[in-house]
Amino acid sequence: MCHQGSAPRTALSSSTFSSSPNCQEKLSVGPAARIHKLIASQSDPLLLAKEICALASRHPDDFRHFYASFHSLIIKLGPSRRFSHIFSAVGLPEIALKTFYTILEFNLRPRPQHLNQILHILVAHPHFIRPAFDLFKYAQQYGVLPNTTSYNILMRAFCFNDDLSIAYSLFSKMLTRDVLPDVESYRILIQGLCRKSQVNRAVALLEDMLNKGFIPDAFIYTTLLNSLCRKKQLREAFKILCRMKVRGCNPDMVHYNTVIFGFCRQDRALDACKVLEQMAANGCLPNLVSYRILVLGLCNQGMYDEAKVYVKEMVSKGLLLHFSVVHIFGNGIC
Repeated sequence: MCHQGSAPRTALSSSTFSSSPNCQEKLSVGPAARIHKLIASQSDPLLLAKEICALASRHPDDFRHFYASFHSLIIKLGPSRRFSHIFSAVGLPEIALKTFYTILEFNLRPRPQHLNQILHILVAHPHFIRPAFDLFKYAQQYGVLPNTTSYNILMRAFCFNDDLSIAYSLFSKMLTRDVLPDVESYRILIQGLCRKSQVNRAVALLEDMLNKGFIPDAFIYTTLLNSLCRKKQLREAFKILCRMKVRGCNPDMVHYNTVIFGFCRQDRALDACKVLEQMAANGCLPNLVSYRILVLGLCNQGMYDEAKVYVKEMVSKGLLLHFSVVHIFGNGIC
């Protein structure tokens, strides 16, 4: 890291801060005021701070900061709201955490967005997820009240690190502490439940979401449909697909193709045909992937006459036949 001394012994040339990849670092002895001037002239404060810290690390015996250079760095990073980011960018989340605790101990009350910034920094490092959770609880004792974003940051981190129970408890505490969840809150938890194959709980959470007036987005439905099809709960998947439009989210190509593939994978190609027909009726035109999945599914069940109908439909729409379709269909009719 950066070292502080009574007098600087090395100044930075202007090429040190160049963003050009071909630029080579140059050191030249110069007055302390030169460093201060170079720092003050930089337009990108985060890049500036990273380069200074990197230079200081490579030349610990020659490079010394002084009061004016520290002051210039703070002035540059502070107004741009990038000061805490530098600790994360150079791989020092523990210093970012210590700095935030120091702020609290000085009886300064950060805003929720400041807490969220430090939580973002910490959860980016797996070993700092628990310390982030501790800070989340500790900050409340100092009157820093977490908001919905604060909960979402931690819920996402715990879900991605297979601590679903903690994520779920955080979601429950939101409701008891008058912190309203948003669509992102539900999306995080539904995705976490599906990742752990707890798809029935995810469907129940979808219903809870709808009952409370939230409109699920396309990503939530994609996650649920994928999980239901993998768990062979095709009836539930088709029911959710049919209700999407009346619930405020028009199903798109991905949603339809997911269910078509789910039916074909379970040797229910005729049910997949119904999904394709519904798809066209709802104004979502089947694409090459839709037809390829369906034709392969029909051929795998020996329904070559039915497959032939869809092959002709593909050709009439100008869709190029995939090699796999030509191969399996050709073998079946020969």
